[in-house]
Amino acid sequence: MSTLELHQLQKTERLTDAFRIFNELSENLAHSYQGLEEQVAKLNQELLAARSERLTTLIEKEKLASRLQQILAALPAAVIVLNSHGLIIDCNNHAADFLGEPLLGQLWSNVVARSLQPVFESPHERQLRDGRKVNITHSALGNDAEQLILLSDVSELRSLQDTLAQHKQLSAMGEMVAGLAHQVRTPLATAILYASQISKPALADEKRQQFSQKILERLHYLERQVNDMLIFAKQGRMAMQSFSLQRLMAHLSEAMEGFTGEFYIDNRVKTDQLLGNQDALRGALMNLINNAAEAGAQKIAVIVQFAEAGSIDFTVADDGPGIAADLQDKLFEPFYSTKTNGTGLGLVVVESVARAHGGSVSCRSVPKQGTCFSLSLPCLSEYALGLSAAGQPKTGVTL
Repeated sequence: MSTLELHQLQKTERLTDAFRIFNELSENLAHSYQGLEEQVAKLNQELLAARSERLTTLIEKEKLASRLQQILAALPAAVIVLNSHGLIIDCNNHAADFLGEPLLGQLWSNVVARSLQPVFESPHERQLRDGRKVNITHSALGNDAEQLILLSDVSELRSLQDTLAQHKQLSAMGEMVAGLAHQVRTPLATAILYASQISKPALADEKRQQFSQKILERLHYLERQVNDMLIFAKQGRMAMQSFSLQRLMAHLSEAMEGFTGEFYIDNRVKTDQLLGNQDALRGALMNLINNAAEAGAQKIAVIVQFAEAGSIDFTVADDGPGIAADLQDKLFEPFYSTKTNGTGLGLVVVESVARAHGGSVSCRSVPKQGTCFSLSLPCLSEYALGLSAAGQPKTGVTL
């Protein structure tokens, strides 16, 4: 075989091998393409199923969001959302009805000052400009940066409670009138007897002065009884206005000038202007002071000091015989008294005055060691108006 024929044969063999390899690659490519098509078809099916599921989920979420929006709109309460800076970022229609416009973008503190007034008998409630009363609740949202505020209209509930309290009060008033007939008649008859004797010309000046003092004592007693009845009948509804703490303490000092024991006032509050009913507070404190004096205390102290949450504590402490533990639970019950000539209204009036100021009254007593009554009242003007007030730690009371 010649060289040319050998070269052509080799070339033919190389071409044959090349075609064979090409055919193998073509078959592999065809199989790969078919597998790819199958994978694409499978992915399309999975994508279509996922898309369908997502659309179903979105439709359900839209229905749920719409349902929640309807519930929020129909909710008979004002819903307000605040951001971390105290700005209103969302609210429902009832919020605008309760608080008025504008709301969105406003500081919550400004809206409170504009549209909500404090309610003394209930610190957790506020009064709207149209007279309705609302209860305020706060809740932190999940991110702890935003806050949810809910205002619920409690006007009807309070009206029903007031009506029920009024009926109970009328029943108690009937019982009180029957019980007080003797308490008023006895000192009145005594005062009339002394008055009939004081006009006699032959009466010595010493006796005349003594009778005058007796008449004055009976009149003061009657005045206290009448004041207690009036406060009890008001059910804690009292006009609140600014008054001087120093002047209130001065009235107490003047009233106790005739006390034979030791009486002193320790005023630790630098703020002089308070918000409340001065006459009612004076009557409540005098009831506590007179109770201590009548119980035989020789040392009585009135301590005024700051307490927690911007309140002020008015404490009346004495070194008297104290109150037995089994009697302390009955102290604030109407018409309950351990005195033979008591009406059982003194401490009830004290509690009524404290409640009218949005505060409370408590008693600590140890037999043969003394008694301590404390009125905790939010009387600071800035606190009563719903703003923050700096409090100071409470200190102990000792005689």
